Amino acid sequence: MCGITGWVDWDRDITAETATVRSMIATMACRGPDDAGMWLAPRVALGHRRLAVIDVERGRQPMPAAGGRNPAAVISFSGEIYNFRELRAELAGRGHRFRTHSDTEVLLACYLEWGADCVPRLNGMFAFAVWDTRSQELLLARDRMGIKPLYYAELAHGLLFGSEPKAVLANPRFPRELDDEGIAELFAVPVRTPGHGVFRGLRELRPGHLLRVDASGVRESRYWSLTTRPHTDDLAATVATVRDLLEDTTRRQMVSDVPLCSLLSGGVDSSALTAFAAGTTTDRVRTFSVEFRGADLDFEPTPIRPSLDGPYVRLAAEHLGTEHTVVELDPADLVAAADAPLHAKDMPGAGDFDVSLYLLFREVRKHATVALSGESADEVFGGYPWYRDPEVLNGRTFPWFPSSRRPAELLHEDIRARIRPEEYEAGRYAEAIAEIPRLDGETGVARRLREISYLDLTRQLALMLDRKDRLSMAVGLEVRVPFCDHRLVEYLWNVPWGLKTTGGIEKGLLRTAVDGLLPPDITWRPKSAYPTTKDPGYAKAVDAATAELLADPSAPLFDLVDRAALRRAIQNGHTSAATSAPFGTVGPYQKIGLSYLLDIDNWLRRHRVRLV
Repeated sequence: MCGITGWVDWDRDITAETATVRSMIATMACRGPDDAGMWLAPRVALGHRRLAVIDVERGRQPMPAAGGRNPAAVISFSGEIYNFRELRAELAGRGHRFRTHSDTEVLLACYLEWGADCVPRLNGMFAFAVWDTRSQELLLARDRMGIKPLYYAELAHGLLFGSEPKAVLANPRFPRELDDEGIAELFAVPVRTPGHGVFRGLRELRPGHLLRVDASGVRESRYWSLTTRPHTDDLAATVATVRDLLEDTTRRQMVSDVPLCSLLSGGVDSSALTAFAAGTTTDRVRTFSVEFRGADLDFEPTPIRPSLDGPYVRLAAEHLGTEHTVVELDPADLVAAADAPLHAKDMPGAGDFDVSLYLLFREVRKHATVALSGESADEVFGGYPWYRDPEVLNGRTFPWFPSSRRPAELLHEDIRARIRPEEYEAGRYAEAIAEIPRLDGETGVARRLREISYLDLTRQLALMLDRKDRLSMAVGLEVRVPFCDHRLVEYLWNVPWGLKTTGGIEKGLLRTAVDGLLPPDITWRPKSAYPTTKDPGYAKAVDAATAELLADPSAPLFDLVDRAALRRAIQNGHTSAATSAPFGTVGPYQKIGLSYLLDIDNWLRRHRVRLV
């Protein structure tokens, strides 16, 4: 896992821009604490920060193909290719010779053998750039599910790119501007639209897409999408297929030359992956969980969080024989690290929901470099409560807390009139629905459930994967997500809802597939949301920061938000609902809204964003 960046320009000699390129690379030191590299030619610069995971000694990047000072191609790669051993054997049979044992060299050989057609052959999480010295063309590619991020910005005569926006922002030729569409992305939609980078001119390469750049221009194309077909397997065959796929993808993702662990919440998702991981090794698996100090003293079950994780974590760890560590967080830790997610993500975030995950990853990184996570099981298997919400099932909008008020209600009237937030959200929803590959004859609830599943897989999951990647890589931790294996996603996309909810419970198919691996209390434990603090000290800190913001006459937030409207919302007790993006504030997440506004103000200041 690493950070990549680069610059193509047909109108200048980039070899004279070494200082700027180094600045772009330096922004991603957290993603790659082990090494830094740069490759320059008159028209292109490739940069790399390395987190050494496979072939620690010889996998340096950017990596040129064999050929001395004039290689055929050079690659800068972030991620892991899980089928690199099979690809290496096939390429060796075609005459390729290898100098390292790294997946990077295998990926480069794949490109030399098949060009851009190599990408559909890959099983993994990846974002990479290949500069072909023969054709003078840059190829950018991103994995099917968008596990690894990749941003780009077109220039008058070229293009900038990076694993994170901060790499692009480090180049003075990119203006830090926010236009009406960026404002709408921040305030009008519950989840950021795929492809949008919020900053004016910044784009995110969409999952499953390629970008080609040469002197004639920039061309984006899609190499993968979900395919809809009738599901013909019965329950027994479906269960067997799911279990086989999970076993295989977990085994593949256990490959590492550095310490590896598993994140364990006591739910079926993470517990099942930990069980599969334990079955692939003779060593004890290290596991980690997070708890808030004192959370068990005043715990009250809610529909979104019906049980504490702790007892189930201990049960799973004992059953699987893992070496377990509980990371206990104090509310004071959350306050002290409140700004860390904004620096990591370059975008406003979700308060303690983000901060606690960052702190968990920071502690895990002291003991391991790679971690397995159950992220995305809810999107893939349909585990969220909105799949059973009549309002969502009968609705015609995004499923994530449709009754929550959007923060656009707090915008100045002239800005609201320009961006028309309700129309903007409706337009983004219509675009998403139009993408869905339909099944002939599918109607009613089945049709709506497919819509919700597609929105989860292409919108909600993108948000969660970005959060996971940016907060883990901020501390140099590589987090792998076996539930995002594209073979599993493709298969489950066509499994009917009745099979997915086998036994009448959310994720019933997953639970049935792993039955026997875990104690029944874990296998059949109802979903419980990610924990958050209920400590009044944390809430007071957020309120105090908000009061300070409201009293600041120069706060840039109020170039967008009506100060009086925010005051009224707080006085009326609507601060959570009225400022809910990017997450609804139901259940335990009661300060996310205010934290989000605080982040927007800090984001405008930190990046010196100019409104246009």
